[in-house]
Amino acid sequence: MLAPAQAQSSRIAWLSPERIYNESKLAMLATKKLQEEFSKREQAVKDLAQRLKDASDKLEKDLPSLNELDRGKRQREVVELDKEFQRRQREFREDVNQRSNEERAAIAERATRIIKKLAETEGYDIVLQDAVWASPRIDITKKVLDELDKDK
Repeated sequence: MLAPAQAQSSRIAWLSPERIYNESKLAMLATKKLQEEFSKREQAVKDLAQRLKDASDKLEKDLPSLNELDRGKRQREVVELDKEFQRRQREFREDVNQRSNEERAAIAERATRIIKKLAETEGYDIVLQDAVWASPRIDITKKVLDELDKDK
């Protein structure tokens, strides 16, 4: 009554998403684009950091010779400059992270389409990523990179 069990072999593939995000031409273009997009703001944050350092150093140097009123005024100025620096630095990091995530999502979307196409054409039953270890025999990262780079 029982049908004989059929021996089936599954085809498994693996890829490294980090290599996709770091080595593809698309990723390199995204990195360059982000650097260009944020270079002026990065420089502005660095300039503000230098202004803060200079103001802090000057206050420390002048502190013994300042009267109580001037000391309090200068300390408040340094504190306000520090607050401004912290705010701008935080906003800069948040904006860079958001744009980086957007660029990674676009790369992931294109890579996913390529992976699905490869899985269908080459007959893979499953494609894994982020494995602890995988045999180079099942690694399709290079194929995905090649396909991604064809588009660019």
